[in-house]
Amino acid sequence: MNKCLVTGGAGFIGSNLVDALIKRGDEVIILDNLSTGKRENINPQAQFIEVDLRDLEKIKPYFSGVDYVFHCAALARVQPSIEDPVKYNYHNVNSSLNVLVAARDAKVKKVVYSASSSAYGNQTQMPLKEDMPPQPMSPYGLQKYIGEEYCRLFSIVYKLPTVCLRYFNVYGPRMATVGAYACAISIFGQQRKQGQPMTVVGDGQQRRDNTFVGDVVRANILAADSGLGDGRSINIGRGKNNSVNEMAAMIGGPTTNLPPRLEPRETLADNSLARELLGWEPKVNLEEWILEYKKELGI
Repeated sequence: MNKCLVTGGAGFIGSNLVDALIKRGDEVIILDNLSTGKRENINPQAQFIEVDLRDLEKIKPYFSGVDYVFHCAALARVQPSIEDPVKYNYHNVNSSLNVLVAARDAKVKKVVYSASSSAYGNQTQMPLKEDMPPQPMSPYGLQKYIGEEYCRLFSIVYKLPTVCLRYFNVYGPRMATVGAYACAISIFGQQRKQGQPMTVVGDGQQRRDNTFVGDVVRANILAADSGLGDGRSINIGRGKNNSVNEMAAMIGGPTTNLPPRLEPRETLADNSLARELLGWEPKVNLEEWILEYKKELGI
């Protein structure tokens, strides 16, 4: 049994990860301030601490005796980060630094950091590879990338093992209807359930590599169990993408178009590094999952 600490464990990805860790017999501590997480997502078998990660002295005691830290917490919304970059920097950069300091001082075995494909921004070539120069297009994208650089630095300077997983447009149970570039599927599903047309941003030809949350959770556990710890970044994406219009067609129903926004035109992961270093591969088929999701919503 490992003792694991999950930041953001009441959120979408974090809560799914907590469930998987508990299922395999690990002891789990959740640190979450519930600013975006939901109390109903919290696994009752986990120890839940409502705390703000920006307060280093308050969070430090909970890292004592922890084997693995999974840092999932973030304010993961692009447009608000553009409107208030200072607030988002405090939450996404300062909090990540505090987590790394607390993990270093507690001598944890490894930190697995939830990074984002938003670090890539708009690239001229697809698929997106880890060695491409980052070109974030929002404060959120930059802040998540800074977290990666801090992980790498802590591995080099303080010998703290870290791994960064760059997620691509995660979907699945407990997904929010708002978020960073992702969850168009959830937005469309909820709109159809309410009898509203689906709101397609721009021309709908932008393409997204939608990756199932269960596959992301498995990547986290594989990263923790692996021998990796040098702060490297690894893409966690399906390696296939669909246009927003195609996703709307999978849900089915009328659409309406909204003005375009600042966002990458395409995301598509080269996941060969995850396959090679983690033995990871995506298992869930998007089209099949959407069929089940529609049944669940009754649409």
